[in-house]
Amino acid sequence: MSYKILAINPGSTSTKLAIFENESEIWREDISHSTKEIEKFSEIIDQLEWRKELILKRVSENDFDINKFDAVVARGGMLAPIPGGSYNIGEKMVDDLKKAKNGSHASNLAAIIAYEFSQEYNLKAYTVDPVGVDEFEAPARLSGLPEIPRKCQSHALNLKAVARLSAESENYKVNEINQIGVHLGGGISIAAMKKGRIVDVNNANQGGPFSPERVGTLPAIDLVEYIFEKKPKKSEFKKRLLGKGGLAAYLDTNDGREIEKEIKKGNKKAKLVYDAMIYQIAKEISSMAAVLKGEVEAIFITGGLANSDYIVNSLKEMIGFIAEIKLYPGSEEMKHLAEGALRVLNNEEKALDYEKESKKLEKKINVI
Repeated sequence: MSYKILAINPGSTSTKLAIFENESEIWREDISHSTKEIEKFSEIIDQLEWRKELILKRVSENDFDINKFDAVVARGGMLAPIPGGSYNIGEKMVDDLKKAKNGSHASNLAAIIAYEFSQEYNLKAYTVDPVGVDEFEAPARLSGLPEIPRKCQSHALNLKAVARLSAESENYKVNEINQIGVHLGGGISIAAMKKGRIVDVNNANQGGPFSPERVGTLPAIDLVEYIFEKKPKKSEFKKRLLGKGGLAAYLDTNDGREIEKEIKKGNKKAKLVYDAMIYQIAKEISSMAAVLKGEVEAIFITGGLANSDYIVNSLKEMIGFIAEIKLYPGSEEMKHLAEGALRVLNNEEKALDYEKESKKLEKKINVI
């Protein structure tokens, strides 16, 4: 059976589109949006009709008939905590995203657009392994302060997809082995994956290693002192922590290639900062090995920075003793989305119900 699938992935300054026939990508377009275009809208949700019409226009201009698609699959937005998997997009999910109940981000628009397409053109609509995938075991939720529990947020789409590839390369199913998943991009997610489930992971926005753009874990008391003394504006300070921290804060660039060129020139500061990031990544990987009690079949490294021999070789020296290290450079989000939809269409897995799964997990979290 052949299926045609439209994948939608809106970002802050772009809208990525792709069309697949089963596993094969037959068309892709990344539409860039200027600051001037985005600034016309006071809220992200106000971009809905504009982005929707833009998608329809580009699909039509490239001689595709949306009426002939079997499904549309959307990048997961800021949803309530749910287990990993492929989900039907329904009214409850759309309502949560429209209200930005769990946070505001351009990716929230994806599932809303997909749902509207499903209603207008009689398509199946899915989302796959969104950021809010939560498979924490109970001890992982405790932060040390009851009022602020740890939240499971990660690059789940890429981690889950690469975990499958890594397991299959050794003739295992993903639910048969333990792995440590390492996503190295603008943000960093390092996950303990027990039989395919993300049972612990640093929140890429709030902890773990510092990354090209994000600060990672900060000294708590010093952070409190800084905020009360400097009194930074909330919105500006958040942007600094999440977009201008890490390598960018120390070296005025988030580009690892530029930094490695400086290191080759003998720039000692660049080397110290870069090596410190790698040091923190290695520490986080080792901590996830402890979560899995040392029973680790493989460590896989993915994301843009997995292309760096400098980073990979340094990590191998530090954590190679734990398990075999496998490389899957880059992040094929559109492909992973289509694969998730295809598993449902081929009856390899069942699409989950967002409302049911989020309520079930909410009860489990609130027990603690």
